[in-house]
Amino acid sequence: MTDTASEVQFEVSTRRPVDLASTLSPLRRGRFDPCHRREPDGTVWRTSLLPSGAVTYRLRQRGPNVVDARAWGPGAAELETYLPGLVGEDDAERSDDFAPAHPTLAEAHRRFPNLRIVRTGRVMESLVPAILEQRVHTVAAQASWRRLVTGFGTPAPGPAPDGMRVPPSAEAWRRIPSWEFHRANVDPRRAQTVVTCARVADRLEETVGMDHDAAYRRLRAVPGVGEWTAAEVAQRALGDADALSVGDFHLAAIVGWSLLGRPLDDDGMVEYLADLRPHRYRAIRLLEISGQARKPKFGPRTPIVDHTWH
Repeated sequence: MTDTASEVQFEVSTRRPVDLASTLSPLRRGRFDPCHRREPDGTVWRTSLLPSGAVTYRLRQRGPNVVDARAWGPGAAELETYLPGLVGEDDAERSDDFAPAHPTLAEAHRRFPNLRIVRTGRVMESLVPAILEQRVHTVAAQASWRRLVTGFGTPAPGPAPDGMRVPPSAEAWRRIPSWEFHRANVDPRRAQTVVTCARVADRLEETVGMDHDAAYRRLRAVPGVGEWTAAEVAQRALGDADALSVGDFHLAAIVGWSLLGRPLDDDGMVEYLADLRPHRYRAIRLLEISGQARKPKFGPRTPIVDHTWH
C-alpha cells in the first residue's frame, strides 16, 4: 500500500484468476448509476460510505491475478479491509466444487471459470436499491435510485467521473421527505420500507458477520423485506453464491426456458435447482454473462407505472 496526500493505492494479488468486470457487474444499477461507472477498458469506479467515511475507489485489472486499486476520501484507508470481498477473493475457493451436470451450465462455467461472487460488506447500499426494484420495472427503479442518490447523497471525493455521488447515509435516507420519494416515482409502501430499514440500519449491517440463515432472518424481520429482497442483498453485500431470488417476475421462466426449454414457476425452479446448492446464484450469473439466459416474448411489455401524478 502507498499513501499520498490525496490518494491511497493498493495492489491486490488473488490466489486464483478473477474476471473483475463480470464479478462487479451486479453492483451497477443501470447505465447511469451515480455510484458505479465502468470504462470501456473494464476499469470500474465506485463510491461507498464506510464506517470511517465516504470513499471513491477505482479498480483496474492488471493481470489474471492482479487488481490495482486506488481510493480517495476519508474512507480510503479502510477500503483495504473490503477489497478481498470486492475482487471475489472470498469466493475463490468456494467455487472449486461447482461442477454442474447440465451441458448449458457446464459450457458457461468452462467459458467463464473466473467469475466470482462479489461481497461488498455494505448492506444498506444493496438493500435500498433492491427495495426500489420491488414489483416495478427495473428501468423505473434505476431512475428512482439515480434521482434519490443524486439529490441526497454527497459529492464523490477525489477525481471521480462527473456526476458520481456517495450514497446517502442511513440517517439521510431516514430524513428524506415523503414528497421527495413521490417525485422519484417511489410509492408509499416502498418509501416506508426504505425509511424503516434506515432506522435499524446498524442492526442490518451486522448481518455481514452472521451466518447466512441468521442474516436472512434478521433481514426479513423488517416489514417490507421479503425473500426476494433478502436474496438480492445477500448476493451483493454478503457474497452468498446460493442466494436465489425467489419471487422475481422473470427468473423462474428464464431458468426454465434456458435449461429445460419450457417455463417454470417459483416452486418448480426451486425444485429443479436443488441439486446445485450451494451454487444456485452462481448458476444464474453464469447464464447471464454467457448469454444463455433466455425467455421468449409472447406479448407487449407491461407499461411502467408512474406514481408521481397522484
